[in-house]
Amino acid sequence: MTQPAKPDWLKVRPPGGERYNFLKTQMRELGLATVCEEARCPNVAECWGGGTATVMLMGDTCTRGCRFCSVKTNRNGQPLDPHEPTKVAGMLAQLDLEYIVLTSVDRDDLDDQGSGHFAETIREIKRQVPKLLVEVLIPDFRGNQDLLGTLTASAPDVIAHNIETVRRLTPSVRDPRATYDQSMAVLAGIKVHDPAMVTKSSIMVGLGETVDEVKATLVDLREAGCDIVTFGQYLQPTPKHLAVQEFVHPDQFAAYQRMAEALGFRYVASGPLVRSSYRAGELFIKGMIEERRHPTPA
Repeated sequence: MTQPAKPDWLKVRPPGGERYNFLKTQMRELGLATVCEEARCPNVAECWGGGTATVMLMGDTCTRGCRFCSVKTNRNGQPLDPHEPTKVAGMLAQLDLEYIVLTSVDRDDLDDQGSGHFAETIREIKRQVPKLLVEVLIPDFRGNQDLLGTLTASAPDVIAHNIETVRRLTPSVRDPRATYDQSMAVLAGIKVHDPAMVTKSSIMVGLGETVDEVKATLVDLREAGCDIVTFGQYLQPTPKHLAVQEFVHPDQFAAYQRMAEALGFRYVASGPLVRSSYRAGELFIKGMIEERRHPTPA
């Protein structure tokens, strides 16, 4: 299939700005790799300018092979660095950041799927940089609720897990081990472990989904207790990956935002260039977190 031509609304300017350049220099000096740069995120200047960045833990080799993702894959990931939690926290303590997103590749080769490493990193950041808000974008841990409990108990401020696409397309888009129902169970399970935890998910569009299918996915996310949802345009990373079926018009993204807000999501970000960690430190989300930390007396 011939991929449609990329429209003007997907063209972005090179990143720049005083705070972006300052953080870039700091991160280079500390040797801290961010997903923002590795994935060439179009919003890097906007997010860094707002004091938000995304860091990947546990190496750059994933044990799964989703057809939309260009991350390296192998049956076994890289050996864990036991000092990574302390090192990452130490680096973050030196940066001018307000909000950090921690994510990782899938680590099916580890007994605990990497949940303990995540938890240790969160605890260490909270110890060294207590004012820094921490969001984690997690794998599904194969749906293991005990491992999810380990992660939740480390008390991040937001837990995100991406559903990625609608039910019908999940088998052709994601690795066979990453099922639609398993991801919904992960989001629901977070609320079982901590009903007050802020949860978040993301949907890529342009893969051939229908509007009705997107709405059904939103309904399922709300039933799982998901608080925040983001929508973004799928972009083919290489010719070997899934082709784009449609470049969704900004008007449709606006319609998806209205749809999600009507269903009761507490925060929605929707646009062609939006990614799952887009403007994660948005003031509204910070307000939600502060409310959770310091609830108003009844």
